Amino acid sequence: MVELDPVTELSAFSSADASPTQWAMGRRELRNAEIYWLTTIRPEGRPHVTPLLGIWLDGASYICTGATERKAKNLAQNPHCILTTGCNGLDGLDLVIEGEATKVSDPAELASIADTFEVKYGAHFTAPEGTWFGLGDSIRRDEVAVYRIAPSTAFGFGKGAVFSQTRWKFS
Repeated sequence: MVELDPVTELSAFSSADASPTQWAMGRRELRNAEIYWLTTIRPEGRPHVTPLLGIWLDGASYICTGATERKAKNLAQNPHCILTTGCNGLDGLDLVIEGEATKVSDPAELASIADTFEVKYGAHFTAPEGTWFGLGDSIRRDEVAVYRIAPSTAFGFGKGAVFSQTRWKFS
């Protein structure tokens, strides 16, 4: 699947000499991030935030969770969510993805997602002593809730000698 480039805008809150971050860089950071933070909304309207593993594949982020976990219950009621990743310092790029989570059940898509998780996280997924050993097979068998989060809007917060705030709008 060919990923389309979004409309890119630089915020006025950026440093005077800042340039917008190119989507290719944002996408690369999304692919390489090891931990993401998912924000969902509880039924009574309070936010719920949790760290989790994820992948970037075919223009979207993918996450998985148990069907009875709070995030799955929240997404069943309200699919709007935010996925963030970045670095805990004053250098680097922080990313915020706003989107709608869609549950995945297509066997071919689940197989591709499982393969991508296993390649990205390696022995954590594939070695018998790995923390998430067997999760790839559970994804393939549709035994866990897998969600695709395609961005509607994304933000890149560049930090370092120059600070930038880039907005990417997807159609």
